Amino acid sequence: MGVPESHSESGLNTVGLCSDCEHARIIRSDRGSIFYLCRLSATDSRFAKYPSLPVLSCPGYQQKPADD
Repeated sequence: MGVPESHSESGLNTVGLCSDCEHARIIRSDRGSIFYLCRLSATDSRFAKYPSLPVLSCPGYQQKPADD
């Protein structure tokens, strides 16, 4: 699956699909760095624990449900 049009419009190209993926968890270091942990990596070796950004295509991408 490729990057949705809304990502490029909103400037999320620096992170790509991980910015709103159900499986991504944001990790902030004590030094202020931000990393995106792919939780699929715990059960599927096809996924990198900390993927190189921006992620432009990912078979595990699942958009987070919209907040009501």
